[in-house]
Amino acid sequence: MALHWKLVVDCTEPLRLADFWGFALGYEVEDHSALIDRLLGAGVVTDAQYTEVAGRKAWLHAAAVRHPDDPVDESTGVGLGRRLLFQAVADPTPGKNKLHLDVHAEPGRRDDEVARLQERGAKVLRVVSEPGTDHVVMTDPEGNVFCVQ
Repeated sequence: MALHWKLVVDCTEPLRLADFWGFALGYEVEDHSALIDRLLGAGVVTDAQYTEVAGRKAWLHAAAVRHPDDPVDESTGVGLGRRLLFQAVADPTPGKNKLHLDVHAEPGRRDDEVARLQERGAKVLRVVSEPGTDHVVMTDPEGNVFCVQ
């Protein structure tokens, strides 16, 4: 069994997607301030490689969210459990993404969950209702497909 895992998502705006998916999943946006401070002090990174969000230092090229119950390495802010890492890439992903998340709402609350995610920039592509499944296909703010069941 894996000790921990992360799903890496190529994107153009890592901070925006971390905010969206943290909200969608109830995950915490990782705080990498300690790591950035340490690397700044060692002269390994420059001020041009990070920004501040809500009073915390955050990488411009990557952001992550983690399950709130999982452990975290306090010296880096990196989660040691279930994580999503959003990394900046120059080229958009062509075509349909090959891997997607399914968000499972509480019974009877799927439409409420869809509306909640739309408020944060998600869009509905279609509603699927067929034998064995009843879900909504959506896109996140960068167009990555996911489903709400």
